[in-house]
Amino acid sequence: MTLMTAVPPALIAIGETMILVTPADATPLSDAEDVRLSIGGAESNVAAHVATLGQSTAWVSRLGDEVLGHRVHRAVAAHGVDTRWVGFDPDAPTGVYFKDPGNGVRYYRAASAASRMAPETLADVPLEDARIVHISGITPALSASCAAMIDTVIDRVAASPALLSFDVNHRAALWPASEAAPVLLALANRADIAFVGLDEAETLWGCRTAADVRALVTAPSHLVVKDGAVGATEFSARGVVFVPAIPTDVVEAVGAGDAFAAGYLSGMLDGRSPQESLQIGHQRAHLVLQSTHDVVGAGGTDAVS
Repeated sequence: MTLMTAVPPALIAIGETMILVTPADATPLSDAEDVRLSIGGAESNVAAHVATLGQSTAWVSRLGDEVLGHRVHRAVAAHGVDTRWVGFDPDAPTGVYFKDPGNGVRYYRAASAASRMAPETLADVPLEDARIVHISGITPALSASCAAMIDTVIDRVAASPALLSFDVNHRAALWPASEAAPVLLALANRADIAFVGLDEAETLWGCRTAADVRALVTAPSHLVVKDGAVGATEFSARGVVFVPAIPTDVVEAVGAGDAFAAGYLSGMLDGRSPQESLQIGHQRAHLVLQSTHDVVGAGGTDAVS
């Protein structure tokens, strides 16, 4: 029996990962001539960053059984992530998205293989044996079966020693705030660890301060409210801790939230203090903000993808 089989991953992340097309030199898509193919997905980003920081991780998803799907699978595995619970669908494509520097992102993910995930996707996944199971608010917006799967994840983790980590990650392109707001609030309040950006909390729930968010998201034992270039605040039984962000010349903001969450979760897995965990989160976000990649190596160089 191999070590990978014998020892469950410390963190299991579940969600869609797509092919990422990005200009080679941060030029807007309207003017770019050279592009790079890599990968991007909130949950696999977290798994990859945590693996880079030294913890064992796994990613659960579905991909198209075509060249792009196998490329995604290979790239995630190259970051040191366990991909044994990733399946391939011969009848649905792998999603694709484009980074448009200075203008956000453009998604082409409708009817993707990952949108076909369902509760049975988790049949052989040992969620209960992980220390942390990480999900985001993107997945329940992909399809009804994905939403049902997220409910199953939460129920299984709640009945186990594992901790559930939930990143709100509202995507307006998937569902409007009016529809997403009550669903994401309910999901956040079923988590042990919750992450939310103050800007998205204002859009979703009208919150103006981190304290306003805590007044609504009361159930998690650890709530982290991110306020962009200002910093991040953790609310827990030990009190309220704020750590300022690292000043950064931003190349591309997409992926920084995943990097922050991964750094924080890595700190928790290592037994670090709240201050240290928040600082590690800022360090990972700082690296990603200076890159067009969603995942970068430990030393700040672009990781293999």
